Amino acid sequence: MKKKIRIALIGTEFMGRAHANAWRQVVPFFEPKLDPILKVVCGRDAAKTEAFARRWGFEEFSIDWRTVVDREDVDVVDLSLPQSLQPEVAIAAAKCGKHIFCEKPMALTVQAAEEMIREAEKANVRHYVNYNYRRSPAVSLAKQIIEEGRIGEIRHWRGAYLQHWLVDPKAPIGWKLKKAHAGYGPHGDLNSHSVDLAHFLVGKIDSVYCQKRTFVNERPIEKGSRTMDAVDVDDASQMLVNFDCGALGSFEATRFATGQRNANQFEIFGSQGALRWDLEDLTRLEFYSKEDPSHLRGYRTILASEPEHPYVGKWWPPGHAIGYEHTFVHAVADFLIAITKGQPIAPDFSDGLRVLQILEAANASADSGQRVNVFKK
Repeated sequence: MKKKIRIALIGTEFMGRAHANAWRQVVPFFEPKLDPILKVVCGRDAAKTEAFARRWGFEEFSIDWRTVVDREDVDVVDLSLPQSLQPEVAIAAAKCGKHIFCEKPMALTVQAAEEMIREAEKANVRHYVNYNYRRSPAVSLAKQIIEEGRIGEIRHWRGAYLQHWLVDPKAPIGWKLKKAHAGYGPHGDLNSHSVDLAHFLVGKIDSVYCQKRTFVNERPIEKGSRTMDAVDVDDASQMLVNFDCGALGSFEATRFATGQRNANQFEIFGSQGALRWDLEDLTRLEFYSKEDPSHLRGYRTILASEPEHPYVGKWWPPGHAIGYEHTFVHAVADFLIAITKGQPIAPDFSDGLRVLQILEAANASADSGQRVNVFKK
């Protein structure tokens, strides 16, 4: 019989559903050596959390995360909370010896992230930050192509994460528009994903120049309300960066890109080729190679659906696309492997910290109008 591993999920909103689905799907498709048991889910509203538990197959529910992380029948604490709330829960979980699967961004501040790392390392538990787009088969294939030297020396990264859900000034305010809970607007939320992808595919960012803008300064407290509340985070952010490897980079993050639902895009230009990818067509990777004869040169489209492509062999026959939710399943599968083998998993809390260091340096740049070195020389 396979050994069981007992999961406590903290958070029941959008990310909570994505995480719960991943724990349910990982066994039939990836056949891990550990069998996840959905032991308990924790939320703020008892009735809502009980309904979530029934729907997703958790044995129990709770509205007290402190008692949950302290339970002897819990092995993994899975956090799908606002970044303002995650450090306290993660630190408590580490002190209780629990492995931690954590949604991004991991914290509001560098200092909080550093404390999370200290406690997780002291407890010798596996810790993971869910930058799930690394685990899109097309993105993993891009990493493989880069490591094989097929695009040569990387010279430029262009990243953009474009959404439009706040274009309407009457759209109500929520926690993502309040600095106390979110830290930043898309500068932290969306750029967090883009910076991690850049670290994964290109390398460490050395310095940054940033500008941010808020277009709508107050919004209704709820749909249709005449009572307004102040927006105190950015609506859009642009960054220019230098990488340690010598490459240049640009990042754009906005919730005001009219017509763009969820376009997480990158282009990488090298001395011998180039790559481009867009989340809205996440199984396709575009690849240009200077090695092609001149009369045949141009971007080729690779459909990352072959059994040889990362993760795909566990799913459907070639040509049958997978989607957003599958990246979470891949993360859970790799997390269980890391626990089984007692080895680290990337991105971990240290990777999450590096992302926050970039975001904080960029924020300082936006405040000062000057380029900021991320790490002291």
